[in-house]
Amino acid sequence: MLTAKRLPTVCRACRHALYLPRVRDARPILGREPVRPTLSSRALPLVVGSQSLKERSFSTSIGRQIESQEHPSKTADQFEGPPPDRSGISIEDSARNARQLYGDILPRGHLNEEAYAVYERLYGVPVLVDKIEHIQEIDGEGTEIHEESLPDGSTVLLRKGGDGELEEVEILDEFEEDVETEDAGGSTEDAETMTEGEWQDLKEQNTAAYHEEIYEQSRIAQQEALEEVEEEDDDFMRAHPLTIAGRSKPSPSTVFLPKEAFVDPVAALLTRANHKHLSESARRIFGGPGLPQSATTAAARLGRGQKPIPLDPSQSDLGNIEADAYMAAVMPGTYATVMSTLVEVRKRLGSSWAERLLKRKGGPLVLDAGAGGAGVIAWHEVLQAEWQRIHEESGATSHGSVPLGKASVITGSDTLRHRASQLLENTTFIPRLPDSTSADEENNSQQPRKLYDLIIAPHTLWSLRQEYQRKEQVDKYWSLLNPKGGVLILTEKGLPRGFEVIAAARQHLLDKHIASFESIEIEVPLEQQVSKPDEDTRFAQKETGMIIAPCTNHNSCPMYETPGVSQGRKDFCFFSQRYIRPPYLQRILSAKDRNHEDVQFSYVAVQRGRDQRLPLHDIVGQGVIQNEQTTNMAFDGHEWKAQDEPLTPADVNPLSFPRLVLPALKRRGHIVLDVCTPAGKLERWTVPRSFSKQAYRDARKVRWGDLWALGAKTRIPKNVRLGRPSDEFDRKGRRIKAPKKQIINVDVSERGFEGFSARTDGRYTQDRKIRGSGGRKGRKKPITLDVDDLE
Repeated sequence: MLTAKRLPTVCRACRHALYLPRVRDARPILGREPVRPTLSSRALPLVVGSQSLKERSFSTSIGRQIESQEHPSKTADQFEGPPPDRSGISIEDSARNARQLYGDILPRGHLNEEAYAVYERLYGVPVLVDKIEHIQEIDGEGTEIHEESLPDGSTVLLRKGGDGELEEVEILDEFEEDVETEDAGGSTEDAETMTEGEWQDLKEQNTAAYHEEIYEQSRIAQQEALEEVEEEDDDFMRAHPLTIAGRSKPSPSTVFLPKEAFVDPVAALLTRANHKHLSESARRIFGGPGLPQSATTAAARLGRGQKPIPLDPSQSDLGNIEADAYMAAVMPGTYATVMSTLVEVRKRLGSSWAERLLKRKGGPLVLDAGAGGAGVIAWHEVLQAEWQRIHEESGATSHGSVPLGKASVITGSDTLRHRASQLLENTTFIPRLPDSTSADEENNSQQPRKLYDLIIAPHTLWSLRQEYQRKEQVDKYWSLLNPKGGVLILTEKGLPRGFEVIAAARQHLLDKHIASFESIEIEVPLEQQVSKPDEDTRFAQKETGMIIAPCTNHNSCPMYETPGVSQGRKDFCFFSQRYIRPPYLQRILSAKDRNHEDVQFSYVAVQRGRDQRLPLHDIVGQGVIQNEQTTNMAFDGHEWKAQDEPLTPADVNPLSFPRLVLPALKRRGHIVLDVCTPAGKLERWTVPRSFSKQAYRDARKVRWGDLWALGAKTRIPKNVRLGRPSDEFDRKGRRIKAPKKQIINVDVSERGFEGFSARTDGRYTQDRKIRGSGGRKGRKKPITLDVDDLE
C-alpha cells in the first residue's frame, strides 16, 4: 500500500500559478513535484507524452519559421512546438485549439494579437512560458491515474508503478495529512512505518495540543478584553448606578477556570489514565454522549429525563477511573456554578462581609460539602480579588499573602482525596458531614464545636431519595453555620426537579429556622418538648436570618405552590452561567465547534445570625422592607425620585428590587421583563422607549438574573405553568380518579332529631343494580342511614 503523501493537494490551475514566478525568471527547475490525485480524477493523463517534449521554437509566421531553420544559432534559447494551423480556420478556432492543446499554459508567440485577445476573452489570462520543458515541469511526470469501483461500492485510485503493475494510491484525509506533516520528526518515512497504536497516540497528542492552544488563545483574548475595560475612564458610565449594583453575573460574564490552580493540576492528574478509557467511562457513568447526567443540563428536546449526578464526593467506593471522570466532567461545571453564586452573595452582602472574614484571626472557615474541592478553589479566587481591591483602595504597595483561612472538604473515597489534595493546601478532608450541633454545644466555650463561616453544598440534596432525609441534611447544614453571620449556599441542576428540591429546602428553612415579622415562633413536636415548669416549651423562637439570593422576599415561592413533585412543570426558577471548558473536557465531549458551555442551576443562599431587614444589619442602615409597597416603588422607578443627584446603592438597598427570572424579551420599541417582585409575585413588566431613555437603554442591556431598579410603564400578572402534583397520577402516568364524596344530611324537624340521610356522589351505587337484568342499572336512590349505622 502506497500513500500519496508526496503529491500536492493543489489543482492544476493553481499549480500553474505557483510555477509562474519560476517561468518568468527563466530559472531551471531543480526538483519535480509528483501529482497529488483527487477523488474526482478519472483516468486522465496528466501530461503530454514524452515524445512531443522536444526543444523547438514557436513561430507565428512561415517566414519566421524558415528563418529559424536557416539560422539555428540565433534560436538557441527557443524551442519548436507544433505550429498553429492557419489554413481555413477562424481566430476563435485558433484560440480554442490552443486551449485544447496546452490547457491553462500558452507558449509565448503561439497566437497573434487578435487570437490572444479572443483567448483572454474566452478563458482568461493564461500562464505564459518560454520553454516547453516548463510545461512538463508544471504538469508533472506522465503518470496516469485510473479510478475503479470495488464490489462493495467503494472507489480506489490506481497508477502504474515502476514494474508496470497497477498500484493503489491511498488518499489521506485532511486531519491525517496535518498530523503526518506536523509530527515530531517531520519525516514522511516515519509516519508511513507507524503501527496503528502509534498512529492513534500521535493523533491524541495532536488533538490535545490543539485544544490546549485554543484554550490558551481564549484565555489571552479574555485578559486583553478585561484590560481594555479597566483602562476606560471611570467617570464615563452609560448605565445607571442602581443598574450596575443590581447586576448578578461575574465580570467578565464568562468564567475562566484558573489555569495554575485548577486546569493544569487536573490535566496532569488525568494523564495517568488512558484518554479513550476515560472518555468511555465518563459517557457510561454520566448518561452517554454529551454527559447529560453531569453538571451540564441537556436540552429538553433531547428527552434525556431528569436525573441527579450519579457520583458524589461523599461516596466511599469510588475507583480510580470514577475519580478521574468526576474531576474531568463534573468539577468544571460545578466551579462555574459556585463562582456565580459566590459573586452574587458578595454583591448582596457588601464588601464589609468579605473584609470582616479576611481580618479575622486565622481567616475564614469554609466547608465544601459537595464539590470535591472546586468550591474551595472558587472561594479562594473571590478572596484574592477582594484582597487586591482592599490594597488598591488603601494605596499599599505590598499586598502580602492572602489569609485564605482553613477549609474542609468532604471526600469519602481515598482515590478522590488523594487527587483533591494535589489542588488544595491547608485543607482538611473528612469522609462525611459532621453531626448536628445543639444549642448547648454552640455555647460551650471549653470545647467549642467547629462552626463554618461559609458552607458550599452543590448537588447534595437531589441524590437523597426521601424528603425527610433532605430536611435532615438541611438541618445539619444550618446547625454547622456560624450563628454570627455564617452563609449557606445550596445549588442543584437547572431542571424542574432540581428547582423543586431547592424550593423545598428554602421553604423548610423559612418554616423552621428563619424568623420573619409575621412568623417568629415555631411549634415544637411533642416528642421534642422538654419539661420545664417555668417555661412554655410548646413553642420555640426562630433564629435571626435572611435569604440573600436569588429571592428578594421571604414569602412562599410563587413557583412552588404545591409541595412535592409536579408533572408537566414548564416554569421554574433557574439561572445560567457560561464558562470555558478546559481542554481535557473538550476531548471527552469530542467537541469541535465551540469550547464554551452554559451551565444551568437553581440555588438559594441564606445567612444565619444577620438580617438586613433590620436596621442594625442593613448595609444602608435603614432596614430593607419587602412587601407590596416596595414593589410599587420599584415599579415607579428609583430613577425618577425628586432629588438633585441620582440615587446610588448607598441610598437604597438592592434587596428591595425585583429580579429577572427569565431573559429579557427585546421587541421593537419596548422591552418585556419577567420579574419576581419583593411581594412574592410573578409579574411581566414592559419598558417602552417613551418611558425613559435611561431605563430603555439599561433594559436592553439587562441580563438574566439581574435586579431591576428603574421601573416600567405597564405590568400584568404572569401566567405560570406549574404542572400537576404527582399524587394525581399513577406510575404509568394515568390520572387517578378523585374519591367519591359522601354527603350526610341530618334530618331535624319540629319534633326534634329524626335521623340521618347519606348520599354518595357518582354515577353508580350498589343499590342500583337490578337482579336478572344483565347488569342494567336502575334509578339512583338515596341511602338512608340510622344513628346505629353511623355508630
